[in-house]
Amino acid sequence: MKPRTRRLLTVLAASAAASILWALATPIGGIELVVDQAGTRQTVGPAAVVLASLAIGFAAWGLLAVLEKATTRGGRIWTIIASAVLAVSLLGPISAVTAAATLVLMGMHVVVGGSLIAGLARR
Repeated sequence: MKPRTRRLLTVLAASAAASILWALATPIGGIELVVDQAGTRQTVGPAAVVLASLAIGFAAWGLLAVLEKATTRGGRIWTIIASAVLAVSLLGPISAVTAAATLVLMGMHVVVGGSLIAGLARR
């Protein structure tokens, strides 16, 4: 399989995995994914999950492509950056209204980040 095809499938799979986790938690599990952002409560819906995961996936792929062209250790540098971004992203779900929502949102971050890290940098 060509690297471009594999990377596209990785981004799509990461988004699909997050969507499946959303479906298991929300309509099936009954967990309301509500976050408090500056005093405004927002529900995390399926469109937000898909759009956010695709956006970060394509941004990650773009950064990887730039680093691979700019340096001989692009994949290694990208993996370090991606791991740091994943760690920082786990602070976002802390704004969830319930503990269950926090855990589900953290799980989504880990699923997307882990999938991208494992799938994009692999040669």
